[in-house]
Amino acid sequence: MVLISRIAKMSQKNLKTIPVYRKAMKLCIMSREIASYVSFNKDLLKLYKSQKLRDIIAESLLTDAILIPQKIAQAEFSECRSERIKNASFIHIMLRNINSYCTGLEKDGVKEKEYINLLRSEISSFKESFKNWKSSLS
Repeated sequence: MVLISRIAKMSQKNLKTIPVYRKAMKLCIMSREIASYVSFNKDLLKLYKSQKLRDIIAESLLTDAILIPQKIAQAEFSECRSERIKNASFIHIMLRNINSYCTGLEKDGVKEKEYINLLRSEISSFKESFKNWKSSLS
């Protein structure tokens, strides 16, 4: 019975209508484009095989960016307040990591800093939406 009610709840809730989820998807797309641009290995599915620092950073950037919308979805569909808060905390850590990856890419010699700054700008925009969403989790 609980499963049926949860499925009904999930079908009523469309993630694309949630502003923070849409922002997370934009962040994810931008991260994928930047990872593709800065990596030496243009096949993003094989970045994990590379030993080059830039490829490692690009893979980490991509992985963390992909996790953010997943954690938003988990929080939205969870009925447990502590689970929602845990997912929000995880997102906060991922955002901090992504900022660190931007710094790492700069230190590794990425010359096109405007792309990295665009990503940082997208992170700032996401954080505003994230704050509003996080306060509504209770």
